[in-house]
Amino acid sequence: MRFLRRSLIGIFLLAVTLALLAWAGSLVRGSVVARMNEEPRSFPQRERVLAVNVVTLEAQTLTPELTAFGELRSQRTLDLRSVTGGTVLEASEALQEGGTVTEGQLLLRIDPVEAEAARDRVRADLQDAQAELRDAQRSVLLDQDELRAAEAQAALRDQALARARDLAARGVGTAAAIETAELAASSAQAAVLTRRQAVASAQARIDQATTRLARAQISMAEAERDLADTQVFAAFDGTLADVTISPGGRVTPNERFAQLVDPTRLEVAFRVSTSQYARLLDGNGTLINAPVSVALDVAGVNLAATGQITREGARVGDGQTGRLLFAQLEAAPGFRPGDFVTVSIKEPALTQVVRLPATAVGPDETVLVVGAEDRLEVGQVRLLRRQGDDVIISVGELNGATIVAERSPLLGAGIKVRPIRPGVVEQPEQPEMIALDPDRRAKLVSFVTDSRMPDEVKARIIGQLEKDEVSSETVARLESRMGS
Repeated sequence: MRFLRRSLIGIFLLAVTLALLAWAGSLVRGSVVARMNEEPRSFPQRERVLAVNVVTLEAQTLTPELTAFGELRSQRTLDLRSVTGGTVLEASEALQEGGTVTEGQLLLRIDPVEAEAARDRVRADLQDAQAELRDAQRSVLLDQDELRAAEAQAALRDQALARARDLAARGVGTAAAIETAELAASSAQAAVLTRRQAVASAQARIDQATTRLARAQISMAEAERDLADTQVFAAFDGTLADVTISPGGRVTPNERFAQLVDPTRLEVAFRVSTSQYARLLDGNGTLINAPVSVALDVAGVNLAATGQITREGARVGDGQTGRLLFAQLEAAPGFRPGDFVTVSIKEPALTQVVRLPATAVGPDETVLVVGAEDRLEVGQVRLLRRQGDDVIISVGELNGATIVAERSPLLGAGIKVRPIRPGVVEQPEQPEMIALDPDRRAKLVSFVTDSRMPDEVKARIIGQLEKDEVSSETVARLESRMGS
């Protein structure tokens, strides 16, 4: 009996368990069927409108600028060298690194003893040459007097010969007398020739003495110049650099002891690319005197100067590219030779162009034009110059069009945008307020309360719904989520 009773209880419990499982399955199936038969909630689809910064293309005339880097140089630099060697007896106080000197100022005086001795020796040689010339001139005078005397004696001998022949013709003279007269006349003529040779020799001696005197004068001038070169003077106003001498030191001939630099006559040497160089040529292929500006940032203080291009390098140089240009600067206070500066060169002006941010032009030289109904269209432009973060383009047929100033991968042809123009502050539109009836308000409050929103968001939205008037955008957003 006990076994039968326990068996019946087990069967009963099994039947109850199966009944509960069947009832639970029926509930689950009904819930699934009811869920699948519900109509899906539909949310209104709105076109995405992107806000973009725009700019209007207005053709104008612009002057592009090239930017390069260069080094300042002085147009007037002089190496100070000692022509003669010796001990430095005196040096100017300004003869030091960075010393300022004026034109004609004594910089250095070398011991002149050797130069003075050489000058005195040359002076003695000059006096000898002068004395030799005077002696030669006196000899010429004496020889000329002797020549005249010999010629007079020869004339007398010729007259005696003529008388002897006349007497012989009249039968008074003898042949012996005629021969004696002829011998005397011949001897007189020989004496005349001898004296002429003496005069010629004396004149040649004058020429030699004159040449010797000229050499002595040249040597004297050199000695005087060597003596003057023992003193070195400043050739122009400037500043000294690379000073290597001091009083008491010794210099050798042609030794450079300093360099004189004129800091007021500066020029800048800078290199540009070949394409940039081509923009600085006129119609004849000649380099134009384009204006330049030079800037130097020294500890936050900007030094600036202006000038113009004057010439270009004769050759490119080994391992170099582009062209080396030189520009003469006007007043440039604060600048010094050797400064590394930034050079801005003004190119010839361009007409019918616009300067835009570089982000407005694509790599294929296209822009996004805001067309009808604020939809984007693709426009073609021609890129002319790059100016830092900006570009200069040729307007062409897009003059007056509105384009996107900052492109992004989200923008393209056909996209609707909301233009934001520079300098225009858009006022936010006031939301439309509506009054809710009690039933509609209760549904909305119940939906917010049962939603999975954060508690602070629920409190804020419920606070808005409890007001007399509620924003229509808030109501529409909540009802769209409710599916009503």
